[in-house]
Amino acid sequence: MSAPFTVLRYELAERVATITLDRPDVLNAFDRALKDELLAALRRAANDRDVRVVIITGAGRAFSAGQDLKERLPPSDGERAPTVSPAPLDVELRERYNPIVLAIHGMAKPVIAAVNGVAAGAGMSLALACDVRIASEQASFIEVFGRVGLIPDTGSTWLLPRLVGPAKALELMWTTDPVDAPTALALGIVNRVVAADDLEKDTRALAVRLAAAAPLALALTKRAVQRALETGLAEALDYEASLQGIAGRSADYVEGVRAFVAKRPARFTGE
Repeated sequence: MSAPFTVLRYELAERVATITLDRPDVLNAFDRALKDELLAALRRAANDRDVRVVIITGAGRAFSAGQDLKERLPPSDGERAPTVSPAPLDVELRERYNPIVLAIHGMAKPVIAAVNGVAAGAGMSLALACDVRIASEQASFIEVFGRVGLIPDTGSTWLLPRLVGPAKALELMWTTDPVDAPTALALGIVNRVVAADDLEKDTRALAVRLAAAAPLALALTKRAVQRALETGLAEALDYEASLQGIAGRSADYVEGVRAFVAKRPARFTGE
């Protein structure tokens, strides 16, 4: 049996797993426990055949404010030293943050970020790592790293330029200016902006719709788009053909054709 989560909530309904970062008193900032539990939750969702789509969101008024900086501070005079000293930043990234981004990138299922409030630092990177982002009108995005003398990490230097272009990405990273939800939509950082009261409903509607689609086709499409970002046209065409061959041998393809001809909804099983 999986260990219970303490700083996030994991819920499964209608083939959609919802992962809610649950440290609202600190704007869902990442301490060691939250990083470890988020990775465990992503792996659970990836390995569960009953899960077809994943939603990541935050409790309270923030998506995530990024790293909990209090975890990085040395103890003040008179304070007890922490039981476990914080790892050097490069080690922390390689051991805890980077596996989260790679788990989302490599998951053969759609991952949707429901950005309910501020997404700053590693919180913004987490949102960028997801396949689709739906933002509340109250959401904002901040590449805040420069304010504490750091470079953007957790994938931001790879992810953000692919969404907004290198020049705009550098501007956002260098200035650390916040980006509100309408501007994020105009820049292509998010797919859509909805009223705060509609975020959960609208995100879930998309997730349930995708959960009814052919799982293999969704997974292969995600792989094809990821590969296309790294290759030339000829290689992308060849890779498409290879993946289409896999999709074309699936039971879901047969079911999809039969349903289309019969003018009825398809019942995809993932086989």
